[in-house]
Amino acid sequence: AWLFLTPQLVGLIIFSLIPVAIAIGLSFMSWDGFGARTFVGIQNYINQFANPDFWTATYNTLLYTLFTVPIGLSLALVLAVVLNKRTGKNVYRLFFFMPVVTSSVSVSVMWMWILNGDIGILNQVLGMIGIQGPNWLTDTRIVMLSIAMLSIWWQLGYNMVIFLAGIQNISKSYYEAAEMDGASKLQQFFKITLPMLSPTTFFLSIMAIISSFQVFDQAFVLTRGGPGKASYTLVYHIYQQAFIDFRFGSSAAGAVILFVAILVLTLIQFYAQKRWVHYEE
Repeated sequence: AWLFLTPQLVGLIIFSLIPVAIAIGLSFMSWDGFGARTFVGIQNYINQFANPDFWTATYNTLLYTLFTVPIGLSLALVLAVVLNKRTGKNVYRLFFFMPVVTSSVSVSVMWMWILNGDIGILNQVLGMIGIQGPNWLTDTRIVMLSIAMLSIWWQLGYNMVIFLAGIQNISKSYYEAAEMDGASKLQQFFKITLPMLSPTTFFLSIMAIISSFQVFDQAFVLTRGGPGKASYTLVYHIYQQAFIDFRFGSSAAGAVILFVAILVLTLIQFYAQKRWVHYEE
């Protein structure tokens, strides 16, 4: 067994555990990437929590998460339920899954043109029906919503495929028994489909929250964190401090804080799932 596990363990140690250990150690240092490292204790953490940019990034990341997770999962679930009833579901599944295998940078570049306030396709379509389209990427009030729309569309296929697999795994006998008892389609959805999909929903919610807290590519390509830091996210903040400001110690502290935040949220989800996740016996 160890023979088969060794390659995975070596990869885990080299590409995950060692970098995490280095980041934690670096978070207690002051280093510009070139000179000697100076031990500063927890000063980098104190500076992070005192930095207004950190809290701006935290707010934007939470706002993005509130947009993408519930809306993205709800749309994927509805789409999966609809496609499960249609013939040729495999063709539709392939069609919706195609954006998932496209790189985030490529998708972001495409959406940069779609959301362009002057020549973007979206505003042109809105103009045809008499609606004045907003400046999606330069209006501080809606820029995070614009980035969230991109991400929801990009990940919709993945979430839909997982939900669809979960639906197809539900025994038909439950629905047959419900129909015999006179249950409507809506009642079957809320009493059978949703409870039986709770393990799938739990898995996707964890993955979606982790992914949303790590959003970077979309904000970097579309807006560079602007306008006025309105799309400045936590990972963008970490990148900014490391590769623009050359404050690697402070950047590492930000990365550790983000890691702990994701870990705590994941543990809370695992604790809370006992109350609403139902596993088929």
